[in-house]
Amino acid sequence: MSAYADQRVLVVGGASGVGLLVHVVVSAGETPMGRVDALPLADAYAAMDSKFWGAYRTARSVRVRPSGSLTLLAGYLSQRPDRASALQSAINAALVRGLALEYAPLRVNAVSPGLLRTPLWEGMDVTARERMYEAATQRLPVGRVREAADVAKAVLFVTGNAHATGTTVYVDGGGTIA
Repeated sequence: MSAYADQRVLVVGGASGVGLLVHVVVSAGETPMGRVDALPLADAYAAMDSKFWGAYRTARSVRVRPSGSLTLLAGYLSQRPDRASALQSAINAALVRGLALEYAPLRVNAVSPGLLRTPLWEGMDVTARERMYEAATQRLPVGRVREAADVAKAVLFVTGNAHATGTTVYVDGGGTIA
């Protein structure tokens, strides 16, 4: 963490007026799941507005030093979609590579965590949530569901590596191959 001493890093949700930033991390976004023929259009529009347009608006409006970075969090569904994730797959595949070219020399990357054990799932029935975690534990090559700290390490890697741009780092426990 000492590599970030005296640097300003914004995790979106931050306040305005923070000045010229060195690194920006966008982790915000809600994307309801569902098949294209079943997901209400209002939910699809809300997902695009939250995750895609939220990242797009941030990239447009936040002032980052040219030597800094913009990092987006994106799920692995762009690489391994399931039967009810066409929308999430499209959203997660968007932006990073194009922004890396448009904003060069600013570095733009993504970190793709897959399933995380976070408060996001607290609204889910406890038994169903634990079954979901157990199923992932059995399927994943690493044999466990990731914690937020696993993702934070990947974010620190891409923000701290001056040669990483247009890259997506998968920290999914092998979810894209399992």
